[in-house]
Amino acid sequence: MAKLLPLQSFSLQETEDGYRLLVSAIGGESLYVSITPDQMDDIIDSLENAMGGEADGEGEEDDVEF
Repeated sequence: MAKLLPLQSFSLQETEDGYRLLVSAIGGESLYVSITPDQMDDIIDSLENAMGGEADGEGEEDDVEF
């Protein structure tokens, strides 16, 4: 398993094909990741579930990976 580093910053940019996410960790390197629109929907759903919002009974699992 990769070493877990604290988040320093992130930025999200819309592209023609979806999104580009830049994630920087304290004491680590920056990483660019391309994200499809469907993956972005999954990320938003995961964040809503983690924050306790929009509990509709679907997808309420801990530590879900997409």
